[in-house]
Amino acid sequence: MAIVDVFNVSGSGMAAQSLRLNTTASNIANAESVSADPADTYRARYPVFQASLNNAMDAQEASTAVTVPGIIESDKPLNMRYEPDHPYADDKGYVAYPNVSVVEEMANMISASRSFQVNVEVMNTAKTLSERLLTLGQ
Repeated sequence: MAIVDVFNVSGSGMAAQSLRLNTTASNIANAESVSADPADTYRARYPVFQASLNNAMDAQEASTAVTVPGIIESDKPLNMRYEPDHPYADDKGYVAYPNVSVVEEMANMISASRSFQVNVEVMNTAKTLSERLLTLGQ
């Protein structure tokens, strides 16, 4: 693995974690949004990560990267709250709130932030190693 591959892998990891942070922020922002129709109510979204192998002409030049093939919606049931005075309440008095758990989303945000920081540290270490390698010839 060439040193450039380290930068590519950690860079793609940073991009993936940035998307994860944005998705988590969107989930938190919509945690209390309601709709007149439960089918239109916001549902939590999560990015799907995938390690992809970028094949070169020969196997020794192959490198990996993190890709996000898509973002999926959670299939957990909506949070039904009994609020008979709410304008969007159904005939039984329940309002459909998004299936977003703010506690889980905060944990996801901390995890994504830490993963992003680790990728930054990997890049900085690779940069330092590259600089030291260049000074060996002096």
